[in-house]
Amino acid sequence: MTSKQPVQTNSPAVAAVIPTSPAIKDSPAVERALSRSKLYLLVSWSLLYPEDDEFLDYVQCGEFVEDGRAAIDGLDTALDGIGGERAKQKLVLLRKQFDQIEKVVASECVNWQLSDLQAEHRRVFSNVITLDCPPYETLFGNDHVFAQSQVMGDIAGFYRAFGVELSKDIHERLDHLSVEFEFMHFLAYNESYSRCHDGADKTQIVLDAQKKFVKNHIGRWVPLFCRMLVKKAASGLYKHVADVMAEWMDFEAAFLGVIPQPYSETDYRPATFNSPEGQTYECCAQDQGNELSLLLNEVGAESFLDKKDQGKDKEEGPIETA
Repeated sequence: MTSKQPVQTNSPAVAAVIPTSPAIKDSPAVERALSRSKLYLLVSWSLLYPEDDEFLDYVQCGEFVEDGRAAIDGLDTALDGIGGERAKQKLVLLRKQFDQIEKVVASECVNWQLSDLQAEHRRVFSNVITLDCPPYETLFGNDHVFAQSQVMGDIAGFYRAFGVELSKDIHERLDHLSVEFEFMHFLAYNESYSRCHDGADKTQIVLDAQKKFVKNHIGRWVPLFCRMLVKKAASGLYKHVADVMAEWMDFEAAFLGVIPQPYSETDYRPATFNSPEGQTYECCAQDQGNELSLLLNEVGAESFLDKKDQGKDKEEGPIETA
């Protein structure tokens, strides 16, 4: 994902450990935003197909769990009652889930080679779209290609409103869970920056976007996806990543004060991507995302902010690539 926002992260490993200055530590709101940003990034990175050793090294050396715990501790310290007892309880459960991941890493993953992690990813997610637990939002609750295009257009609208686009290095669709979680990582980090450098109006725009994206997108389909992923994985690293995601979505709904309408098993009606002319769109980890360009051209992407607000959020700044 690339951005024109004042944020720079060169790699997930670096971005996961975002340094905080003394001034930032004195601001609970900024600490909350940074901690949430970190947790979104950790989960986002864990779901991508591992092309090299970087993520495996990050997990095996213990930093994945350490950074998760640090983010939870930061949230707990600065929570200040936001989200009520429900949010506080979810942080307790999140700690337990990272404890489980630590045990799995010590017992199973510690001697893995890259090929082992890749094999586990293929076992759970397959090389092509699997309907057992597809990590794509538009396969949930949209049983017609036009409904899929509408949802995809809304997702693209969020991305464009904040000046981000899919990186050419990430061979995934805009509605892939890893991409959507990275966008929430970006919004939360953008919130921390805005609180330090911008006024209340810009900060509120970022907050509103987070609430809408959780309520209308990830808060709707991710809970069902997590249950499907737990069933498909049964055990191991990705099973516990699914447990983390499930607790995290509950926390976020409570923290942001939104009430998503999550899909249930009876609502799961995956659509097929068949155009009126009979052409079929397919996607897998090696497809270079060509179908995304076509969808963006078809549906457009100006569905989140009006012209005035889009102009506010597309200011100049360093380009981020993630």
